Amino acid sequence: MRHRNAPFGRTLCAMVTPFTSAGTLDLDGAARLAARLVAEGCDGLVLNGTTGESPTTTDAEKRELISAVRSTVGDAVPLVAGVGTADTRHTVELTLAAEKAGADAALVVTPYYSRPQQAAVEAHFLQVADASGLPLMLYDIPGRTGTRIAPATLIRLAAHPRVIAVKDCSYDFLGTQKVLAATDLAYYAGCDEHILPLYAVGAAGCVSTVANVVPGQVAGILAAFDAGDTTRAAELQSRITPLIEAMMASDLPGTVTTKALLNTLNLPSGPVRAPLLPADEKVTAELVAVLRERPTGCLTGRPSSVQSARP
Repeated sequence: MRHRNAPFGRTLCAMVTPFTSAGTLDLDGAARLAARLVAEGCDGLVLNGTTGESPTTTDAEKRELISAVRSTVGDAVPLVAGVGTADTRHTVELTLAAEKAGADAALVVTPYYSRPQQAAVEAHFLQVADASGLPLMLYDIPGRTGTRIAPATLIRLAAHPRVIAVKDCSYDFLGTQKVLAATDLAYYAGCDEHILPLYAVGAAGCVSTVANVVPGQVAGILAAFDAGDTTRAAELQSRITPLIEAMMASDLPGTVTTKALLNTLNLPSGPVRAPLLPADEKVTAELVAVLRERPTGCLTGRPSSVQSARP
């Protein structure tokens, strides 16, 4: 296996954005949630991603969230800021704002809905890469955007000095391995069921939604693999499989299921913003039952040693 390149940490959480009961940005809650995630095993955070409800937070709220979390976790924890939109100009503006607010990197999704051709996808990422000093993590999630980043496009983009990582939700394991073999791009599993499989072939780590709820167990998968205990790593991945299915492979977005669980656990979360609707009592009870059925010692997220959008 090639040398593991993890520029933004290994266990990154795609953090939800806490809101107050009135629906306003809860910066105190965000600070407490970020501190808890770091304390329990996350060595990097992704803010303002889809799990963080970026489509319905304002540009000002995005800046405020980055600043508040930076003040809480300090400079040692990498912060990757979601800046992707369907508009290249707006994406550049968000990238510059994230840099000013204290982000260490920008997460840039493929422009969605308009379904640009590969040449346009490549031009979009290059324009964003040239606009600031932030390194980029490209987000390949064709199930949401309608357009993937083709392996050949990723290989060309890897020549840019600020294109250094990929959040992979492509569900193209062969294509992913081709890019891993041909470039030094740091790959992060963006689908929780792929954390261990992708790590086993040389990925940098993961950007996990489920880590909002069980950060320590997600971190434990990678730690066990690094220690050479692949059996333990597989066991830990298997333990969270029912939770991954309940949270990520239902008809509800991962943001909704994550916030339902965090609210039940009295952790900072709050409501979701429209057009999302909260999980009802029945769904919430089912989620809690899955969480509690896991082995003793995992409820807090500490290790005992499915996808966010399907095409």
